[in-house]
Amino acid sequence: MKKIMGIKAISFDADGTLWDFEKVMRHSLHHVLEELKKTDPGTADVLDVEKMIKIRNRVANESKGKVTDLENIRLEAFRQTLKDVGRSNDALASHLNQVYLKHRFEDIRIFDDVLPALKALRVKYRLGILSNGNSYPERCGLKGMFQFIIFSQDFGVEKPDPRLFQITLEKAGYSKKQLLHVGDSLQDDIMGATNAGIKCVWLNRKRIENTFNLEIDYEISSLLELPEILPVG
Repeated sequence: MKKIMGIKAISFDADGTLWDFEKVMRHSLHHVLEELKKTDPGTADVLDVEKMIKIRNRVANESKGKVTDLENIRLEAFRQTLKDVGRSNDALASHLNQVYLKHRFEDIRIFDDVLPALKALRVKYRLGILSNGNSYPERCGLKGMFQFIIFSQDFGVEKPDPRLFQITLEKAGYSKKQLLHVGDSLQDDIMGATNAGIKCVWLNRKRIENTFNLEIDYEISSLLELPEILPVG
């Protein structure tokens, strides 16, 4: 694979790229159900992780353009979850939200390839995060690793919107030709970066099929491959 030249800064997607968000999210919801069993076993019996995920996604879709803080969306999802099963209780929803957030951040684990790759790259490149999520690096064992951090909730626009990539360029302090974006989502990361005129690398950890039929310039299955395609010396 040929080297990517002229890059000065690298932005990374977070959830799914640096850590397994899906896994920690389900893990945290399991703890929520266990907590609910202590206070309202009847309600816990009619809920499961899949139902709570569907309700959260519904709330997120209904909140587009209105609420951008993801923690508020999660709290509202717990309120709606209890309401949907006829157990409206704002105090309980708030408690469940705190249980969720505790495990959501404390139990998150970065992928094994993250630290070695970032340490190798930070010597030469300005590193940043560009995410539609809200996983702060200092809560995930990556304090001080990034020089710029962009969360979509802070700007009211999400990937793949090119405007968020433009904001990233401004925060990074470099031109389109000097920024490389790395992410696992074909739609949010690869299509978004491509439409914004920014070079990108698709991190395809599970080696899934390119269902969007996008022309992929660079595809890797591990972040450890990045130092192989970027000059680090």
